[in-house]
Amino acid sequence: MAAEVIATPVKQQRTIAELEAELEKRTAERDEALAQQTATAEVLQVINSSPGDLAPVFDAMLERALRLCDGAYGSLFTFDGEKFSAAATRGETGYSDWLRQSVPFLPPSGGLLDRALKGEDIVEVADLLEYDEIRQYSALQRMVELGGYRSLLNVALRTENTLFGVITINRRDKRPFTDKQIALLQNFAAQAVIAMENARLITETREALEQQTATAEVLQIINSSPGDLTPVFDAMLERARRLCERPLGLC
Repeated sequence: MAAEVIATPVKQQRTIAELEAELEKRTAERDEALAQQTATAEVLQVINSSPGDLAPVFDAMLERALRLCDGAYGSLFTFDGEKFSAAATRGETGYSDWLRQSVPFLPPSGGLLDRALKGEDIVEVADLLEYDEIRQYSALQRMVELGGYRSLLNVALRTENTLFGVITINRRDKRPFTDKQIALLQNFAAQAVIAMENARLITETREALEQQTATAEVLQIINSSPGDLTPVFDAMLERARRLCERPLGLC
């Protein structure tokens, strides 16, 4: 009996400690989920307030992704159907400066971006120093040499079978990304696709309107200058040069 009496408070203390640890864990999970939901809503707000302007959208995504995924550096590559371009970067390092200077490029076969081209939506490298292919790719070597990065997560920007780009988060420590962090980046990737599609539609609508306006203006000059071709040709060349973004036109 004495042993049982003595053991009871110990068990109670252990139970209380376990409950406190469980409460702390649940609270951390709640706070993490709330932070991710807030970040997602904030990015959507940026998309709605910046129709057609992708720069603030990409910047907002990378800022929040780095903060919530414990990243040191982030980049967003767009894909035009032929080549990748570094559309946005976040994190001031030598690697960032090097990447900003890169021109549109095709990734080498088997590289991380090439894996997205071949259909992989999520590519995670737990330790770049242990990644067998690092010796083959200069971009990965630059990550390690200039940025000191050890782990990496790539998430494709994709809808059905169309690849729009890749968002990348880098860390300087060797640590895997959690399922929730991967899910967050997937949400951002989906939002990025929406923003890019919106920008494309806005651009196409604007271009169609400009072309219709130019056609109407030329027709008006034709009607107002019967028999006089000079102002008609001048008007055609001026509008064609402007809409085609060319410094010179001949007719």
